[in-house]
Amino acid sequence: YIGASRELKTKPTQHSVRELRGIGIHPDVIIARADHDIPQEHINKIALFCDVPARAVIPAKTSDILYSIPLSLRETGLDDFVIERLGLNTVAKPDLLEWQAMIEEMRRPKPTLRIGIVGKYVELHDAYMSVKEALYHAGTTNHRQVEIVWIQSGDLEKGKGWELLEGVDGVVIPGGFGERGIEGKIMTARWARQNKIPYLGLCLGMQVMCIEFARYALGSDDVNSTEFHSQTEHPVISLMADQRDLADMGGTMRLGAYPCQLLPGTQAAQAYNKELVHERHRHRWEFNNSYRDILAEKGMVFSGLSPDGRLVEIAEIEDHPFMLGSQFHPEFKSRPNRPHPLFKAFVAAAVVHQETSTAKDTAVTPQTPVDNGRSKVTSS
Repeated sequence: YIGASRELKTKPTQHSVRELRGIGIHPDVIIARADHDIPQEHINKIALFCDVPARAVIPAKTSDILYSIPLSLRETGLDDFVIERLGLNTVAKPDLLEWQAMIEEMRRPKPTLRIGIVGKYVELHDAYMSVKEALYHAGTTNHRQVEIVWIQSGDLEKGKGWELLEGVDGVVIPGGFGERGIEGKIMTARWARQNKIPYLGLCLGMQVMCIEFARYALGSDDVNSTEFHSQTEHPVISLMADQRDLADMGGTMRLGAYPCQLLPGTQAAQAYNKELVHERHRHRWEFNNSYRDILAEKGMVFSGLSPDGRLVEIAEIEDHPFMLGSQFHPEFKSRPNRPHPLFKAFVAAAVVHQETSTAKDTAVTPQTPVDNGRSKVTSS
């Protein structure tokens, strides 16, 4: 599309196909992307000069919702053409009613729900693509339009960016590796705990939640993960004993799907409505079981464990509307028409907070701390 003359040009497409043919690639279908409707004469022209049937030139106008694209492509007959081209025998027609209803719900006007994502890679939003989409999925189910507030955890350590947290109805701390920005995440977890703000910690986000709570429960600042401080007095997060002697760090990575046994009556069990689930992992450090009993006495609930009871998979805080962390990555299993149960429960809690909160301007920041008489968070 040439903005100055307000017209579409087919020459770039013709040239691209010619280059493909020059290296031996002969397209059967051409998807013509554009921000505007493509006239039939342009489709016919592309078909003529690119040597494909006119019905194999598929207009793909920019969509307001990513998930509506399959419906748009269905309307062009692309699926029928592909089936015909591959010589497939099909009888049943696709049932897209559920998908259509989902798109209609996404387009329906809804109240806005502000969710803060506190991370170290927030300048590149695609680094948290799965988390972002999982929040949108859960927002649709809870009849809310999720607005994400991106917050750099490193800025929080310097006393900057706290105004961005004012007015959010929930906080997500996603996964990651490395020490940079960790104290900012720990400060955020404290802020969410003290102010009863719904909190969802993913992988590192769960570890951060455990470190913060342990600092409070043990009355010590020298609580950390051995990933960040190998000589910490209280290594609440560490490598398992049978992993410490492995020279190859890749050998300590827990990857793939693992079972998780849920504790009845907990927020996690209520969210899943199951006793056993399987979730995807990608991490190296684990919760240190030496601290399980003392933190449980202080109000931390270990609501998800490996079936043998050795590994903490989910932790949550008692007497909090929703403060839960998972050692796994639930965002990997969320789907637009099947939001992940933990994201769905988190967003539902954020909706309740939005509807009941009347004093968001009193939220605690490092500049206006709540003295719990036991803990304080120091910047690294």
